[in-house]
Amino acid sequence: MKTYAKTAIGAAVLGTTLAAGVLIGQAAAYQTHMHNALDALRTARTELQASTPNKGGHRERAISLVNQAIDETRAGIDFARD
Repeated sequence: MKTYAKTAIGAAVLGTTLAAGVLIGQAAAYQTHMHNALDALRTARTELQASTPNKGGHRERAISLVNQAIDETRAGIDFARD
């Protein structure tokens, strides 16, 4: 009976450890800061697009750079997800 109890306890500990590892992996996969940055970049793009266009081309350049930053942020999220 003692062998059975030790095996059952060992299996329970192993199962708990594996389950915790999966949950930690999922939590790490959702990258809060990267998603927050993506939201902030989208807000910045919206504000730039709403501003008046007479900025000597700087507004358009800023929009282009924000679009590039959005693409890079998405790529970083996708990279870490795989």
